[in-house]
Amino acid sequence: MMTLFFAKAQTQVGGFVIDDMNQPIPFANIVFSNSIEGTVSDENGKFYLHSDNNYTEIEVSFMGFKTKTVTIKKQDLKLKIKLANDSEELAEVVIYSGKIKRKGNPAIAILNKLWKNKKSNGTNLVNHYQYEKYEKIEFDMNNVDSTLTDKKIFKNIEFIFKNIDTSRVTGQAFLPVFINESYYNIYGKNATPKKERVDLVANKASGFENNEFINTYLKDLYIDYDIYKSYIKLFDKSFVSPISKAGQLSYNYVLTDSAYIDNKWCYNIIYYPRRKGELTFKGDMWISDSTYAVKKINMQSNKSANINWIKNIYIEQEYDVLSDSIFLLKRDYVVSDFSISKKDASKSILGKRTTIYKDYVFDKPKEDKFYKKEIDIYNDSIYNKTNEFWQKNRLEKLNKNEKGIYTMLDTLRNTKKFKNMYNLVSILGSGYIYVNQFDYGPIYSTIGKNDVEGWRLRAGGRTYRTTNDMWRVQGYGAYGFTDKAFKYGISAKALLSKKKRLLLALGKRKDVEQIGVSLTSSTDVLGRSFASSAVFASGDNGKLTNIELVNASLSVEPVKNVQLQVGFSNRKLTTASPTFNMDYYDASSVLQNSLDQDQMDFNVTFTPKRKVVGYGVERYNVNNDFAKIYLGYSKGFNKNATSFAYEKVQFMYKQPFNIGGFGRMTTTLELGKTIGDVPLGLLNIIPGNQSYFAIDNTFALVNYYEFVADNYASLHIKHNFSGRIFSRIPLLKKLNLREIVMLNAAWGSIAASNTAINASNITYLAPENGYFEYGLGVANILKVFEVDFMWRGSYKNNPNAQNFGIKAGFGFNF
Repeated sequence: MMTLFFAKAQTQVGGFVIDDMNQPIPFANIVFSNSIEGTVSDENGKFYLHSDNNYTEIEVSFMGFKTKTVTIKKQDLKLKIKLANDSEELAEVVIYSGKIKRKGNPAIAILNKLWKNKKSNGTNLVNHYQYEKYEKIEFDMNNVDSTLTDKKIFKNIEFIFKNIDTSRVTGQAFLPVFINESYYNIYGKNATPKKERVDLVANKASGFENNEFINTYLKDLYIDYDIYKSYIKLFDKSFVSPISKAGQLSYNYVLTDSAYIDNKWCYNIIYYPRRKGELTFKGDMWISDSTYAVKKINMQSNKSANINWIKNIYIEQEYDVLSDSIFLLKRDYVVSDFSISKKDASKSILGKRTTIYKDYVFDKPKEDKFYKKEIDIYNDSIYNKTNEFWQKNRLEKLNKNEKGIYTMLDTLRNTKKFKNMYNLVSILGSGYIYVNQFDYGPIYSTIGKNDVEGWRLRAGGRTYRTTNDMWRVQGYGAYGFTDKAFKYGISAKALLSKKKRLLLALGKRKDVEQIGVSLTSSTDVLGRSFASSAVFASGDNGKLTNIELVNASLSVEPVKNVQLQVGFSNRKLTTASPTFNMDYYDASSVLQNSLDQDQMDFNVTFTPKRKVVGYGVERYNVNNDFAKIYLGYSKGFNKNATSFAYEKVQFMYKQPFNIGGFGRMTTTLELGKTIGDVPLGLLNIIPGNQSYFAIDNTFALVNYYEFVADNYASLHIKHNFSGRIFSRIPLLKKLNLREIVMLNAAWGSIAASNTAINASNITYLAPENGYFEYGLGVANILKVFEVDFMWRGSYKNNPNAQNFGIKAGFGFNF
């Protein structure tokens, strides 16, 4: 069966390029003779080249070697091409350590003109624009061969392999399993203020569109990038753009050819990395000789690049020219190969996005009110377009195998064996077990341990019909084997209006908690800190609290990415441990050991540039480079001797930064002030961390309740260099480790009146002189582990102070 897959392409060649010593020649140029279709070998000299046309010869070349013409067959996938040294060429071109000097290089001369005439996106050069866009997202099982198709797991569902196709990038056989098509009308203006309106006209989906695990990876295909910028951000990594000035430090450039493309005389420049392990590409580009703008470019990620779970990234862009000056993006094609291993033979999932642009129209102004109007993206007519509509408006026709996805998956959905396989993947990805419109889980929270409860068992679940449920009920029950007490929590959410996202939420929880491990308030009634169930903890971990919380809130999104919320809560607190108390003196100087507090909350959350998918009670982010700005106001009410009148103001600003080729930094600033006299349970505790694991926005070396304040400011800075330093160290660069530096700081004060009512066994200490800690970390150990080494910079003489500590982290990051 596999031989039939290759019959679809007219010409396919592949193999290795080697030198006289049988050593691979990385980044050699391979083109079909008398054509502009070509590729570049990888760092191991391996290449694959595909064309829908018939060719009988290829030309293979590399600086310092004689160009070789090789006769090929229609399918020739085991070529071994040996290039001979060219002493004359070596005399003309200066080469050192495999790197080409920039001075005197004709490719650099052309690129200098490109940088001088650097183009913005074509639509940025006009006042008003509009165009049509077709987008196709696809997932494929990659490297499908007989060892896979013959496995017993596919018995009785062998029909799925009728849709196998062949990748024109790698030559490997793949099976399409998901496809999503969208058609848009886009309008914009560049005059101040800039505006853009994106109208979704039609959408058609098939496959795993309702699966959380698949949707998590699907979001990474909605990447936006600009090849003219210095860095291209893909999967949270900043790749050096080959057409940026910064590229001179990361790439070698070779001028290889010139030809007419769409009646434009263009130069062909091949580029490849100067060093292994960096976030770079290999490929070639065609540059117009009149405007010195890119006409065509392809970029393939450096296989040794420090990125996890991605075996290969391939990008292809093609531009149209308007009036000899405006270059407009015509076609954008992205392929991401998701895999546990980077070995060629490993199985993987291909994620592909094809975007076609057409019918650009300029300088037809529209009034501002036009841009304020939003179409109803929930209108059923968008998702139920006829086949005739798609045949007419699909800007790139589906091939036979892509068309077969719709039929194949309709059949699979009714196959019991496939349902079982599908459910297993869903459980591992989401942590929930789906049973007849109900999810049991999350299974990863089943077991916990702390000093008060001992070992703790938890069982819970949620209603779940689709990812876009308009209402959802969630709850859990837990039991501690030491305190022999039952705990529970339940919440309900209902989306009353999809358009403005009017959301009503209710909840109640009765549990044992480690409070004081977060400064900014959370409205998640079922939220539970990792510190409350730390299986392994350092120091005294008995400062736990019985909490009974009732919460109701109403939120609305009047403007995109701006959420307003009002809520009411009642919180009852008592100590859960015989070694810890939260006692205080009330207004009559009577000793109290419990708190019964009513509170009203008003807050606004702004998440500029945040992108989401879904429209139900829960949505999923499709990017994580947006800022989060939170401003909250709370008012407490004095209704009896165990409650207080007070006001709280809180502010949080969290911002991730991609700093070009120097990695990614995340900063979090929190400010707060409490007005009025309140006991320990209502004060602001500088969040400590006595577990052996890293917890965001906590202080690694601070003990629970070590610092107490009514006014506070905290700053967390964490910078990941993404392996920029380790990639230059010979013994470490193959490990793909990543360097991290951290700084955490806090300041706070406390009023004498708050100290006066304290009757707990906690001595109030505010970090008025400023507390700080710093650290160095090594991340990406075996792709999933991080180890941080932390040092305390101040308050080193506090009782039981930790002046040095090691924290571990775990996660799946690209």
